Amino acid sequence: MTDTAQLPPADWPGEWLRGVLTLCVLRVLADGPTYGYDIAQRLDAAGLGEVKGGTLYPLLGRLHTADLVREEWRPGDGGPGRKYYELTAAGRARLRRDAAEWARFADLTRTFVTGADADVAPLVPVTSPEALR
Repeated sequence: MTDTAQLPPADWPGEWLRGVLTLCVLRVLADGPTYGYDIAQRLDAAGLGEVKGGTLYPLLGRLHTADLVREEWRPGDGGPGRKYYELTAAGRARLRRDAAEWARFADLTRTFVTGADADVAPLVPVTSPEALR
């Protein structure tokens, strides 16, 4: 597996991130309760790029409404309180199911996109927009 700390910052197409963001947020929460800013920081550190609050907090609200995440306000240490998010049993079950499905989908699309077709060049890592020109 590639060390993402050595890669340049990601600028993934928005539709790619939207397709996997829910699953990634559930994965972060599988490590234990945390707050929104920490979730965003961990997603960025994982190589997914910056996830803005206007995207993250509505997603967390939808997860809460679906009973996949529990919310709890906690007092801050010398500052304002924070809303912490924690997976419910249903959230853990969804994460297990969706992670398995995502792995299958990713394998399928990787095989399809890189293909065995002689007319399709094998994929090579793109490290900068200039490499696309």
